[in-house]
Amino acid sequence: MSPEHLALVMFFGVLIMVIAGFPLYLALGGLGLLFGIIGGWAPMVFDQFISRIYGLMASEVLPAVPLFVFMGSILTKSGAAERLYNALYLALGGLRGGLALVTIILCTIFAATAGIIGATETAVGLMALPAMLKRNYNIPLACGSICAGGTLGILIPPSVMLLLYGPTAGLSVAKLFIGAIGPGLLLSGLYLAYVYVLCLVKPNYGPPMPKEDRNVPLIRIIYELIIYMIPPLFLIFAVLGTILLGIASPTEAASVGAFGAVLVAIAYKNFNLSVLYDAAIQTLRITTMVMFVAAGAMMFSGVFMALGGAKYIGAVIVSLPLGKWGSLFAMLAVVVVLGMFIDWIGILFIVIPIFTPIALELGFNPLWFALVICTNLQMSFLTPPFAYSMFYLKGIAPDEVTMGQIYKGVFPFIGLQIIALVLVLIFPPLTLFLPSLM
Repeated sequence: MSPEHLALVMFFGVLIMVIAGFPLYLALGGLGLLFGIIGGWAPMVFDQFISRIYGLMASEVLPAVPLFVFMGSILTKSGAAERLYNALYLALGGLRGGLALVTIILCTIFAATAGIIGATETAVGLMALPAMLKRNYNIPLACGSICAGGTLGILIPPSVMLLLYGPTAGLSVAKLFIGAIGPGLLLSGLYLAYVYVLCLVKPNYGPPMPKEDRNVPLIRIIYELIIYMIPPLFLIFAVLGTILLGIASPTEAASVGAFGAVLVAIAYKNFNLSVLYDAAIQTLRITTMVMFVAAGAMMFSGVFMALGGAKYIGAVIVSLPLGKWGSLFAMLAVVVVLGMFIDWIGILFIVIPIFTPIALELGFNPLWFALVICTNLQMSFLTPPFAYSMFYLKGIAPDEVTMGQIYKGVFPFIGLQIIALVLVLIFPPLTLFLPSLM
């Protein structure tokens, strides 16, 4: 068997092992080791693994990952989300679908203060889902708005996905952060428009807040909105503002954000040794998972490229009679299919070394292409069978909420993600305008 065919067997072997239930890091690292030996490089393959993993760990951007995870963990335990949720509901509860709208707005705000999905979706879901069920919201709509809103944190900076993408592709993390603001807000806007229009057409899907619950002075609503918006806005400026203004690097901004989250928790009187311990353990678990997958992916991609797999796939895609844009859509389709079976971290480390050279050969702007891929990866959290966002929600949902209702709720939002991806493709300024100002 030729090296290129070995590489293809290796590629599909990952899918088979993940579907069979193997951990992703074990599938990637194990296949890298096996095919490295089959390729005839033992024992040199071990030296390559050590050098590649060391190169990853020596990245000056990588320390930002645990710092952003810690920031998100502390913030979700501080009580800031619950207080802001109540204030937003008082302000928007009179609208049809008001609770679902508030859920998406809150997810958008907290996506800009934490680069992780699980913590944000769990915190918001525990507040929003019981409230919507109590007010007889359509269950699929309630589930879809939480799942889709919760996934915004993987795209809207500070995103762990962008932190990993930058060093791997040789791109500025700061520019990726700023460029992702446009697609992230576009997705949020599409979600809000969909919920609002749907509840206008089908009023029983999202009943407004009862009048007696809305009997609150306007001055109190405005006061609570201002007071409870200050902490997240402070953190957003501490992270994104300092990066945009060139005051801090992403890693420095992450440390400022982590310290700021601690200050928010102290201000809300929700900071103690127990909260600190829980946040530290959650940070350790998530960071360890990310690093193990990253190390396994480094082993996999090193052997895959040495076998000529990247060149082979690149030559096949470029030679397709589809033209420049057809080749791009072929790459996006591969990402969608991988997203149904593999965690986004593994997808990043698999496709970046393969697709980035192809995109450059086709003449695409590397920053624009990176943000297109990252926007596309949003779907991996909602596309079955392995849609992590749905499993997060099912883990905290009451027994009356079935997996079928969650599936039904997310499908319209997958359609909105496709629309957002098309708009990002058609209008490059959505991703490139803000980075051009840096």
